[in-house]
Amino acid sequence: MHTRRFFAVSLLIASMIAGAQPADPLLHKPAPSFVREDLNKQRIDLAAYRGKVVLLNFWATWCAPCQIEMPRFADWQTRYGADGLQIIGVSMDDDAAPVTALLRKRPVNYPIVMGDEQIGTEYGGILGLPLTFLIDRRGNITARYKGETNLDSLEHDLQRLLREQVTP
Repeated sequence: MHTRRFFAVSLLIASMIAGAQPADPLLHKPAPSFVREDLNKQRIDLAAYRGKVVLLNFWATWCAPCQIEMPRFADWQTRYGADGLQIIGVSMDDDAAPVTALLRKRPVNYPIVMGDEQIGTEYGGILGLPLTFLIDRRGNITARYKGETNLDSLEHDLQRLLREQVTP
């Protein structure tokens, strides 16, 4: 009897340790600020979006899952923009030419800025794409989605943030 209980407790502890993931150091902290020029030559200052919910999406033209997300993000910008959503795309392509070409074929209704190693490092390193962050109205990162993401789940999280009221 004691052996069985010991085994069960040991198995539980081992599974908890194996499933444990390190805490994301960016979560619940202010999003790293940046000022960039988008592809339309407009100044994009992340700090200027405080008071809005920001979906910050790192992507690239060669990333198929990234391109799958983009029409849905454009739809969300249309549907939730009046509720305080701002989507910002950060292309991790080396050159703006393929980005501009892709956006001519598949336009989006949110700004796209060019990323680089610096912004990637500030956001914890871009080890895979797509990489999406949700930033609340206070400017804090509330979620990080790596790789292909369940967009219904992401939309649910987004709606929850849009419903939250900011208290001074």
